[in-house]
Amino acid sequence: MLHTRTLLACLLLAFAAACSKSPTNSNEPAQVASVNVVKATPEETTIARGESGDLIVSLKIAKGYHVNANPPTYSYLIPTELQLQPSAGIAVQFITYPDPLTKKFPFAEKPLKVYEGDTLVKANLKADASAQPGKHNLSAKLRVQACDDKVCYAPGALDLTIPVDIK
Repeated sequence: MLHTRTLLACLLLAFAAACSKSPTNSNEPAQVASVNVVKATPEETTIARGESGDLIVSLKIAKGYHVNANPPTYSYLIPTELQLQPSAGIAVQFITYPDPLTKKFPFAEKPLKVYEGDTLVKANLKADASAQPGKHNLSAKLRVQACDDKVCYAPGALDLTIPVDIK
């Protein structure tokens, strides 16, 4: 009877160990989050009241990945997009996206417009003459969809705080 219990305990332990293996040990690809592939760093900008100025958001896209350009090659692709919330006395006039790279990927029929590595997104802001002087923080989101050379991953959005100093 003791031998049977020991054998049964060993079988249960072996079964539990087999069921608890992490997905990294299986043949399934690891899940990639688009927001973990792109790092966005806004630079503080200073604008005089009644004037305009450019704000820069530096993007660092992890090696081996790319994000879709704005505008993307196909309308169904999700572009990289900076969404800025205006603040009291600070308006967003326009956003400028970098010139894309054009690259061929096995999963696409024709070359795609993408961003890789380090790149810059710029926004032109206008401070009203009545804007309060001092430090302001604008809320922003950077929408991205990361892809590698085989597949695109679920899109995501990075929450950003954009520092603006009004003089």
